[in-house]
Amino acid sequence: MPIRSLLLLLLFLLCEPLKAQPSETRALLPVPLQTTWGQGRFAVKQAFTWQVFKPEQKALGAGTALADSAITELVSRLVLPGFTPGRPFTAEMARQARLTTPLPSANLIIQYGRIGNLPQVGEDESYSLRVTPMAVALTAPTHLGVLHGLATLRQLITTEKRAVWLPEVDIVDKPRFAWRGLLLDAARHFMPVAVVKRNLDAMWATKLNVLHWHLTDDQGFRVESNVLPRLHTIGGEGQFYTQAQVREVLRYAARRGIRVVPEFDLPGHTTAWIAAHPELASNDSTYGVAKRWGVLNIAIDPTKETTYQLLNTLLGEMTALFPDPYFHIGGDENDGRFWKRNPRIAQYMRNNKMVTAKGQLDKHALQTAFNRRLLQMLTGYQKKMVGWDEILGPGLPVDAVIQSWRGRKGLYDAVKEGHPAILSNGYYIDLNYSAATHYANDPLPQDAPLTNEQKQLILGGEATMWAEFADSVIIDSRIWPRTAAVAERLWSSATITDVPDMYRRLALVSKELEAFGLQHRRAPEQLLRQLAGTPTALVPLRTLANVLEPVKEYKRHFQGFKYTTQTPLNRLVDAAPAESDVAREFGTAVDGMLEYLKLAPTADRFQGKPSRALLAYLTTQARLWQNNDVLVQPVLQQNPTLQEYAPLSSQLRAIATLALERLEQLEKGQAPTAVWQAAALKQLDAAKAPAGQTELAVVPAIRRLVEVK
Repeated sequence: MPIRSLLLLLLFLLCEPLKAQPSETRALLPVPLQTTWGQGRFAVKQAFTWQVFKPEQKALGAGTALADSAITELVSRLVLPGFTPGRPFTAEMARQARLTTPLPSANLIIQYGRIGNLPQVGEDESYSLRVTPMAVALTAPTHLGVLHGLATLRQLITTEKRAVWLPEVDIVDKPRFAWRGLLLDAARHFMPVAVVKRNLDAMWATKLNVLHWHLTDDQGFRVESNVLPRLHTIGGEGQFYTQAQVREVLRYAARRGIRVVPEFDLPGHTTAWIAAHPELASNDSTYGVAKRWGVLNIAIDPTKETTYQLLNTLLGEMTALFPDPYFHIGGDENDGRFWKRNPRIAQYMRNNKMVTAKGQLDKHALQTAFNRRLLQMLTGYQKKMVGWDEILGPGLPVDAVIQSWRGRKGLYDAVKEGHPAILSNGYYIDLNYSAATHYANDPLPQDAPLTNEQKQLILGGEATMWAEFADSVIIDSRIWPRTAAVAERLWSSATITDVPDMYRRLALVSKELEAFGLQHRRAPEQLLRQLAGTPTALVPLRTLANVLEPVKEYKRHFQGFKYTTQTPLNRLVDAAPAESDVAREFGTAVDGMLEYLKLAPTADRFQGKPSRALLAYLTTQARLWQNNDVLVQPVLQQNPTLQEYAPLSSQLRAIATLALERLEQLEKGQAPTAVWQAAALKQLDAAKAPAGQTELAVVPAIRRLVEVK
């Protein structure tokens, strides 16, 4: 194709809109801002080619090589047959060719204006994607938009038998929020580089752009320090990232348009720090790296200048290692008990008027003074300080960014005082709540009591994956696919709220993520195989596990099993899904049938195909659970680690029997007797009791079935 024809094709692709068609979400997640579907398709043949059209190298700056390699790598992730990469096609080449030199035709034409400033909040991440029967064009003001557009393009790929094609479509897209993050806790359980990388791949696929790397806590200090090596050799206990590995992760993230914000938690959650440097302690005790979970309330001494000298030394090294302008100092869950118990620190607080109106020692005033010192250091290193909402207090400079985890009030209070803020409350994915729960949580709902200026200070949000109950083996299954629902809430319009459609697309994303090496499906299945022991035992054990969920919130700490950092996470609770798809789908079918029954006359309730299909599905599923108990009980009894789950299997059989009885009543048009219904509800109450830190996820749906008249 002559270069003039190539340019004309590019112009057509960029400028000629499709005729408007009804908007559909199809397999896209997050949902783009504007989508117009056509009737045609682009058939992908062998030797699929692509070409990059961009300004001159000098206009792009020093990041050109990074952008080129990032685009090249992510284009290869499109999984299309016979890729033949084209050479970058620049304006300079066009001038030199004078529109006469032939160039190979390209199926995919990519154009961007400049290198996106990766560490900058609010950088332009928009893009436009156009697919016609002739070719595909992806354009963006910055290369970051191109990276997002490639993630969308990957979701458009359709395979039918041996044919691969892309639907005709016009997409104009940009994020709703600038800060769309995932917190990965590598301090409680160390996460090897391979784990971090594959989760960065998943973040790219779902358009998250901030990896919040929680690197220090009571249970570990996970970064190599050349200036204070005891921190990682003692505090890290042999599990830490070398600085070379940190740089490797930073490069990998940057190639996916993802910023990396490190967190060094201070002044609490610092047992590992104090184990390495006892001089930091607020009392005369000595500590080893913590082996137990929970809020230990062990904090460093903020009244000694030597504390700040050590911190300044470390921050000087770490701020140079991590290029992002934001640096997280933690600041959470310190009740000040060790400060108040130390006579010297207590006197320091009195001398500096750190007392309440009632004359009591004010630990918050001391922590605010500590935060101001840290902020001064970080400002000197050209960093912006981020902290959890406990750091918010009188006198805290507005430069500090507040991350709200305790409630929406903290978010609103922060922006009302002029602080930029990030929402994590409602996005704690380690609490094992449903994707729908997180999906309904909006950083900026319509009824937010804020001015327009204050609303601009809400930067976005972060899904947070604390790792007390997730090691490097099962971590993926606790993050994905539910975090993709958070990703859509942070990227897409606030009007995108269709929960059933979200779940439909979430299943597609879950399958897609397996291609990146995510272990969110494979790891739990492998654990089930190990627990079952034989292929015959695996089937009934899987049937039980599929309707179990770990108990919500942090109840695992308080249900008769003592966890430490050394406890293997290899029980049935660890193989159970964070959200049971089987239970959710059963509940959806129950609700669908109950809605149908409200509309249909009693005599005609199960005459139509939809109602018969729902009845057949619910009956088949309930009968499967009823019959499974006799198959799985021998498996549970033969394995000591499974015996604690035997009561749940018995309860599943019992409530499945209730479901079958109620379905039969409904089919016959019979109302339940008061005696039957009371006994059934009592049985369902008993079935709510957890065992082995798990609970039956189908209880609420069967209760709705039993309660209907």
